[in-house]
Amino acid sequence: MHYIFPLIMFFCGLLAFSFSYTHFLVTLLSLEYIVLSLFWMVFYYMILNYFDLYFLMMMLTFWVCEAVLGLSLLVSMIRGYGNDYFFSFNLVQC
Repeated sequence: MHYIFPLIMFFCGLLAFSFSYTHFLVTLLSLEYIVLSLFWMVFYYMILNYFDLYFLMMMLTFWVCEAVLGLSLLVSMIRGYGNDYFFSFNLVQC
């Protein structure tokens, strides 16, 4: 019963990720929403099975590093191209 809401969150995040292909910021936000739902599912699993939560803290650290990398890509894209549209820059020229 506890896994239903995070599963709905996960699939809503996947839907938002698959249909938002114009802005890079919306794509990053949907990926973070998916990560939040995964964190919630792993937390429920570890609490209900009486596991140690050190693994959860390690996963959370990696997820924060992943979010920082995505944000730094967004900032460099905005500085380089002026906006975060996927269609406004040409990757062939890189």
